[in-house]
Amino acid sequence: MARLVAVQQQTQPSFSLLPSSLSDFNGTRLHSQVQCKRRVWQTKGALQVSASSSKNILIMGGTRFIGVFLSRLLVKEGHQVTLFTRGKAPITQQLPGESDQDYADFSSKILHLKGDRKDFEFVKTSLAAKGFDVVYDINGREAVEVEPILDALPKLEQFIYCSSAGVYLKSDLLPHSEKDAVDPKSRHKGKLETESLLESRGVNWTSIRPVYIYGPLNYNPVEEWFFHRLKAGRPIPIPNSGIQMTQLGHVKDLAKAFIQVLGNEKASQQVFNISGEKYVTFDGLAKACAKAAGFPEPEIVHYNPKDFDFGKKKAFPFRDQHFFASIDKAKHVLGWEPEFDLVEGLADSYNLDFGRGTYRKEADFFTDDLILGKSLVLQA
Repeated sequence: MARLVAVQQQTQPSFSLLPSSLSDFNGTRLHSQVQCKRRVWQTKGALQVSASSSKNILIMGGTRFIGVFLSRLLVKEGHQVTLFTRGKAPITQQLPGESDQDYADFSSKILHLKGDRKDFEFVKTSLAAKGFDVVYDINGREAVEVEPILDALPKLEQFIYCSSAGVYLKSDLLPHSEKDAVDPKSRHKGKLETESLLESRGVNWTSIRPVYIYGPLNYNPVEEWFFHRLKAGRPIPIPNSGIQMTQLGHVKDLAKAFIQVLGNEKASQQVFNISGEKYVTFDGLAKACAKAAGFPEPEIVHYNPKDFDFGKKKAFPFRDQHFFASIDKAKHVLGWEPEFDLVEGLADSYNLDFGRGTYRKEADFFTDDLILGKSLVLQA
């Protein structure tokens, strides 16, 4: 007899957080009070960097997420930093936990170049007039957007590009390494084409491939998706078995990686995966978010996505597959190490953002209700 729906309750899943060696880790089970005592946030990931020779640096983007933390590191190092944006968002904003003095110092030194990067003639003329030494391209998606930058800056010392681990071809052999096959049909194919362009132009380039990025100001619904459900006291619907493994990297660790490739000969014409030290299952991530934010361990509901028509709605913020990458190359070549473990990083994100009542998207439980409603019908 065929099953009508593949929805099951899992009230006590193991907390699965796996290191690069794929050994087991069992987290401490939370108490079942209505609200656990929240951890006192300790300053971690402080933006401290070593001094280096001053450069005239352009950041394409820089006002939303990655660039906010990267630009602060660069200014602290003594570099002259210009943000190229359309000017639709404030150029600077004071971060939670940032002192008035630190913010005033940063905002007084940051420069702005207003324009649309798709206006290629403006990009060529404006960048040529400034003569930047280094370009960080944080928001580039297509190779055609990078060509005018290279044309405008023939003496460019280094082009540092934010790519994505999403360029790798799906494989049963994990974690992904920088030598793995890539997928020319992926939704990130523009980033692959950009890497090829940089290589063909003979410039000194470095490409960073993050997996999933999280942290304060995250505009992608990664940890925020879980925090909304935890705050509302709702079950967390997770597709299929919940043992799919993925990987998250904190934005401050990513910013430091971007700093460590600057002027680094070992990073010339190289690609680096950047993410967290450990891998985590979907179920484990739900529990890690609860632990980090001080909520009780959540009820988890598993479902078969094929049993539902969600339309254009996205029911879960991660790709439904194993997806993680090795960060060994960055550790060995750059000497880079992620500072945050997953629970600490999620606590940093919660305490500096969602826990203060700020978030990018309102809670939307439409797909949750479809899943949970079907589950209740079957249980009746």
